[in-house]
Amino acid sequence: MKTKHLGKTKTKQQTGFKILDPIDRIKASKSYGVDYWNAYEFSYLDSNKNPVLKVLEIKIPSSSIYIVESKSLKVYLNSFYKKIFIHEKDVLIKIEKDLNRLTKSSTSLRFVKKFPTEPNSLKLNTSLRQFSKPNHPIRFDGFRSICPVTSQPDFAIIYIYTNAKIDLKWLKIFLRSFKEKGEFHEQCIEDIFVSIEKKYPDFCIEVCGRFLRRGGIDINPIRSSKKTFHIKNFRVFNQ
Repeated sequence: MKTKHLGKTKTKQQTGFKILDPIDRIKASKSYGVDYWNAYEFSYLDSNKNPVLKVLEIKIPSSSIYIVESKSLKVYLNSFYKKIFIHEKDVLIKIEKDLNRLTKSSTSLRFVKKFPTEPNSLKLNTSLRQFSKPNHPIRFDGFRSICPVTSQPDFAIIYIYTNAKIDLKWLKIFLRSFKEKGEFHEQCIEDIFVSIEKKYPDFCIEVCGRFLRRGGIDINPIRSSKKTFHIKNFRVFNQ
């Protein structure tokens, strides 16, 4: 896989849309879904050239043709620190236009003032239950996978919402099996969703990965068998 920025200490001087690097999305299911990207260190200049620091939420549908290579997005967003915008909405319009063009989809953006609270969940790591309660979120801490390009570990908290009674022993062993697997965040959650749906085909399944941030950005994919999601774009303590 050739990328413009990933795995490189120095990158060519590029500007605007040309900074962004697309990666083919691997879609293994007919699920509904979205990838939430939270950029905590986004900055631009207002009309008086004063710096404005915002938390930016980027919402990319799982039906997009491409996903964004994360380092290229970080470089792209960082380039706004010296750009002047009179109106806040103009910043969002500019970024949304570029991301729509890159991903071949309809993305949406907003500035976040407050995140929703984390749902009350069954802690899979320490639970002694044999099966989960239907319609009660399950939380798995310490999920680990490997970046397929840099070979560095990625960590996440996995949330699962379903009306099925999940075999918790099976689920714990299954989620642990990803610790040496080389996949991007989006593909990990896609694979988890597909495997649970295959084991429990007659039930509604929703899977969310709250991945820990790198370079001021965290990526949080959601996959669901329904169009409406129970799990929101909340934020956990160590993100």
